Amino acid sequence: MSPNGQPRAEAPDPAAICVRTFDMQPGQRFDLHDHETHQLAWSPSGVLTVDIGDRSWVLPPTMALWIPAGVPHATGATRPALMRSVYLPPAHCPAGWHDPTVVGVGPLLRELITHLAAPDLGPGARSRAEAVLFDLLRPVGVTTIDVPMPLDTRARRVAEALIAHPSDERTLDGWGREVGASGRTLARLFAAETGMPFGRWRTRVRLRAALGHLAANRPLASVARRVGYSTPSAFVAAFRLETGRTPGAYFADPPRSARG
Repeated sequence: MSPNGQPRAEAPDPAAICVRTFDMQPGQRFDLHDHETHQLAWSPSGVLTVDIGDRSWVLPPTMALWIPAGVPHATGATRPALMRSVYLPPAHCPAGWHDPTVVGVGPLLRELITHLAAPDLGPGARSRAEAVLFDLLRPVGVTTIDVPMPLDTRARRVAEALIAHPSDERTLDGWGREVGASGRTLARLFAAETGMPFGRWRTRVRLRAALGHLAANRPLASVARRVGYSTPSAFVAAFRLETGRTPGAYFADPPRSARG
């Protein structure tokens, strides 16, 4: 057992895939840790967040994140979620991605992971299921909503406030009066330290905040208002521009090409 409560994930048989299930409560988080195995982090219900370095992934049930062995990461949930993690020994894993990789989770892969989680699964059935699982691991062609954080304390105060309240409409000049910096200075800091203009950064914050509400099947108009958009159409347009998909398509099962 690791210090933060997650198992070390080494199965008794070094060739076997290990599946562990965790009930995640709102705000629960497994702090920074790593595994000797590769990990496929996935939630069949709810939305997971995975932080690696200065990057953050928000994963609906149709997506999982491949985390290579030895890569420090933190995992959490802002709303109730069931996390089902698949741990894969590197020596027996044909997938060789060296970087975190988003994988599409369609109906077959979803059922197969659930099947592998069964405690009474016999050796023969397990071996056959593991072989099929490797065939189904395919990167999904969708852009995740990463929100890099600025380092400067003034810009970071603005960033943290907007993450807490994404619908806040204040301009950078308005924020500057609160944190002791001009709007121009804050704009420069956001561009230099996040790699994008403030407007696009705030859009990503809003869209990432929307994912939990969308996963909970809240009406689109309500979600748009919660995260600062006056109309559903403006929200959908921003979502499509950032991810390449509409909100509905983002949560839909991946296309057959992503499932193999």
